[in-house]
Amino acid sequence: MSYKITLMPGDGTGPEITKATKMVLEATGVKFHWDLAVAGEGAQDMFGTPLPDYVLESIKRNKIALKGPITTPVGHGFRSVNVALRQNLDLYSCLRPTKTYPGAPTPFKDVDIIVVRENTEDLYAGVEFEKRTPGAAKLINLIKESTNYKGKLNSDTGFSLKIASEAGIRRIVKFAFDYARTHGRKKVSVVHKANIIRASDGFFLDVARDVARKYHDVEFDDIIIDTLCMRLVRMPQQFDVIVLSNLYGDLISELCAGLVGGMGVAPGANIGDEIAVFEPTHGSAPKYAGLNKINPMSMMLSGVLMLRHLGEMDAADRMENAIAAVIAEGKAVTYDLMPQEHPPVGTMQVAEAIVEKLQSGAMEAAKAGGNGKKKAAQA
Repeated sequence: MSYKITLMPGDGTGPEITKATKMVLEATGVKFHWDLAVAGEGAQDMFGTPLPDYVLESIKRNKIALKGPITTPVGHGFRSVNVALRQNLDLYSCLRPTKTYPGAPTPFKDVDIIVVRENTEDLYAGVEFEKRTPGAAKLINLIKESTNYKGKLNSDTGFSLKIASEAGIRRIVKFAFDYARTHGRKKVSVVHKANIIRASDGFFLDVARDVARKYHDVEFDDIIIDTLCMRLVRMPQQFDVIVLSNLYGDLISELCAGLVGGMGVAPGANIGDEIAVFEPTHGSAPKYAGLNKINPMSMMLSGVLMLRHLGEMDAADRMENAIAAVIAEGKAVTYDLMPQEHPPVGTMQVAEAIVEKLQSGAMEAAKAGGNGKKKAAQA
């Protein structure tokens, strides 16, 4: 069987780590047909838009995409392609596993946290009113008429609205509990600031509690966002599955990546009811483009998530084990994971080392199988 996957190399260092990831995925023996799609700066130059319609059509048709990092201009230019993909395809869940691998530079051991981030609402929904616009003026009048807000609201005030719908909250919390149940996880922690932001975060917590009542086999607790930050940096091992609204999820998933060695070992997936897009969690690092320098493991581990999503569990386990073996060995890793006693290697050299581990593992399995047959024949 061959899986048809929309492949978006991205820009900056994206094409390099995509090439390396393809190489390793194909070395697992799983068959892929790659449907190439260009998004980001390259698409902007070619089509006048960073997200052409044909890209969305390809993902909708194939249901699964593997995506390299795409540059998001800061403060100017087009809005985030990543956000547009999530909203256009209703990829409401961002799955961010955080796991320690022996050999990665971290003081922590035995961290294994699943961050589930709501992906389509909250402050990232894009409902904003810039200062001195008619929309901002209407909102100022509405606030003055409808609330007891005591601060100053003038024409130089801008607004970004925090969106929280019951349907949006319910489905992301349900996703977290379903994930916990199907993956043998014991506890789901809901994160909020309900003590202060009551209309949205308080609502998030109320709906989460209602959903939790249907999952008697999974422990439930809730935690205030600032308390979570403190506890994560002291004892991250106490957390299992964490579910958060969009902005909190963005911040906490980055914090968790730092706990286990950085963005280079932090995979990600954006998942809806029918479509899933797998991607590295770091940026495109355009200043390193073409230098064969960036760690490709975040995208490779995202490929592992993709294999598991496809039901290719054996291939996923072998690929993750090969990556873990290369990290533990410490000889063929990039500068961000490199022990001081060894010089770093390049992006493609990491891929080659992982492929070698995969192939040696296959040979060992073949030998074991052959020996087993020989012994059975002798018996």
